[in-house]
Amino acid sequence: MGEPNDASKRLIQRWETGETRQCRNAYAKALEAMTGLPIEMLGFSVRVTPDGHGGHDADRVPDDDHVAREEEPRPTADAPVVPGAYSGVWLSRYQYFSSGRDGTFQALHHVVLLQHDSRLTVRSLPGASSTPGSNLSMELTIEGNVATGTWREETSREDHYRGAIYHGAIQMLIEPTGRRITGKWVGFGRNMDVNSGPWELVFQDASTSQATIRTYTRPPEE
Repeated sequence: MGEPNDASKRLIQRWETGETRQCRNAYAKALEAMTGLPIEMLGFSVRVTPDGHGGHDADRVPDDDHVAREEEPRPTADAPVVPGAYSGVWLSRYQYFSSGRDGTFQALHHVVLLQHDSRLTVRSLPGASSTPGSNLSMELTIEGNVATGTWREETSREDHYRGAIYHGAIQMLIEPTGRRITGKWVGFGRNMDVNSGPWELVFQDASTSQATIRTYTRPPEE
């Protein structure tokens, strides 16, 4: 992340064993960028700020502090997201044509989106796909209201594609409300042809707390 820190082997061991459940902001940003997961999902707590807010964007507590975590008031799917603050839970929906089945299908995932400056990382939640066992990830860079990057999906071993891995490029536009990101993907097919189709991300919840993650760890409704 380009930010020097003093993380030591011993500190990382304390994180891994659960001895230390807090980490500083520089460590949190590096861990999130490396794993693509919110710091709360990695087992850490966050500091409650003087105004009572906490959550993903709050400063993390020093490693040896012990402060109870409080739930953060957060926007719902009916409220606009503040532009430039896109971290949270989103619904991913894309369409694709299957030559083997001669039809167009859609795939849905509940995903966690994390923003670090102009970089967005997207990771599907376990068990939160319309096709059980599918794992999806995206790496995007924002410039203005345009998001450009790559996607990767490992399909379920139980479905039509039997664990095949697909990847490609994607470009999307962020709507002014910040609640919807739409665009198109491009990627290769099983017959080594290049395919494309629509893809959208729809905002669901700004929180990345463990309680919220559990709520969305389920297949999305069609």
